[in-house]
Amino acid sequence: MKADVKEVKLEIYVPEEYIEEMRDALADRGIGRAGNYSHVVFYQEAKGYWKPLEGSRPGRGEIGELCGGSEMKMEVCCPVERVKQAVQIIRTIHPYEEPMIDVVPLWNDLLL
Repeated sequence: MKADVKEVKLEIYVPEEYIEEMRDALADRGIGRAGNYSHVVFYQEAKGYWKPLEGSRPGRGEIGELCGGSEMKMEVCCPVERVKQAVQIIRTIHPYEEPMIDVVPLWNDLLL
């Protein structure tokens, strides 16, 4: 069985107040489509921990102190040829110095 990856799922951890801006900016570039639908994103609450190290510029928390909080895990499908563009958009909008972005290959064509 041979499967080519044509689409990926981007998983982005982001404060809730940035979801709509990020959704719209990605949709403007054709990211977040499902068939005849645009602006398709899913999100759910996620909780995490981090410890800013020396040299960091934390948006939340203090250097050397373990901190935690709630964020949203935003998921959006993206054509593989637009991944780099999507990551640039996310980094431009995201408030964190190092946003967490997972790129997960999808083999949805196996379902056909």
